[in-house]
Amino acid sequence: MPGSKLTTFEEFKKLLKDNMTIMVGGFMTDGTPEQLIDAVLETGVKNLTLIANDAGYPERGTGKNDAGYPERGTGKLIGNGRVKKLIASHIGLNPNAGKLLNSGDMEILLVPQGTLAECIRAKGAGLGGILTPTGLGTLVQNGKDVIEIDGRKFILEKPLSADLALIDASYADKFGNGVNIGTTRNFNPVMALAADIVVLGTYVVKEIGELNPSMITIHGVLVDHIVKIKEV
Repeated sequence: MPGSKLTTFEEFKKLLKDNMTIMVGGFMTDGTPEQLIDAVLETGVKNLTLIANDAGYPERGTGKNDAGYPERGTGKLIGNGRVKKLIASHIGLNPNAGKLLNSGDMEILLVPQGTLAECIRAKGAGLGGILTPTGLGTLVQNGKDVIEIDGRKFILEKPLSADLALIDASYADKFGNGVNIGTTRNFNPVMALAADIVVLGTYVVKEIGELNPSMITIHGVLVDHIVKIKEV
């Protein structure tokens, strides 16, 4: 029987280093492991590259940046100046991200959402990339190979990987099998495929064997560490 992967917040912090590439699950902060992001902030690590659906947003939460905005999700890392590059599909709900882009203090690579998901999945599947027509003839195409197949042109998008993935599950067992309820599923399962180290945050930890196998969305074989999130 496999053992527990339960990890404390302090043990989790020891995994963090400057200049890491970190994937963060969630969709407009739904299904984002907020307390793991808080722990990243507490360590002081910087010059991070983030791969996420979005830039979070400053409208909700308890943390504040220099502009005085409350923040949530990846917006907490962005607003505190910890991010040197953001790879995401949408930043419109976080005006701080746009300001940092315009000032040159943070690089932002915007990737169509379906392409972002597929590039992450491609890493986990061991593929050399994906072919997509999305972005042809736009800025998305700049600097990328265009391949023609049966008379149709496609952009070659390369896989996306990370040193660390921070993902969320509604509940999980001690091996790391996780269940995402509703829209919390989003990017969490696919990001578990594409990082060297996967850390799962969850409020409820069950014994191995207690989960209904048909409900599992994140497979424990992909998870290295489980952090039990504190009730707030």
